[in-house]
Amino acid sequence: MAFDTSTTLGRAVLCARLAQDKLAQDILLLDMTEIEGAPADVFVIASVTSDAQMQAVTQAISRAMKELGAGSTRPEGGRESPWNILDYFDIVVHVMMADARDFYRLERLWGDAKAYGLTPDGMPHELSTVPRRSAGA
Repeated sequence: MAFDTSTTLGRAVLCARLAQDKLAQDILLLDMTEIEGAPADVFVIASVTSDAQMQAVTQAISRAMKELGAGSTRPEGGRESPWNILDYFDIVVHVMMADARDFYRLERLWGDAKAYGLTPDGMPHELSTVPRRSAGA
């Protein structure tokens, strides 16, 4: 996958890298372009451990996407929510507290999507299967 912000996947990688820069964990990109009726082309999912970290991740992504001209969106969820969503139509970013991510298991709901992770240096790599999270993981 190329890191070209003029493409949907490139912008999704940028969102994932920004989450990684803010120390989010278990970052996953789900390419859903081949899934009929999917709500977006790409989901970016990241886990955080505190409200402050959630705010840092969502603000960094919001700022960068606005600068790219991808639109300006307010996070759905708010300060006290365990799950913030940034919806850019073709990309939906889910920043979740670990407990909420374990409970909702988006990876399981969209398990037939092509999955990408990030290397420690922020490069995307295709995963052979979508990682399965289980409650209490």
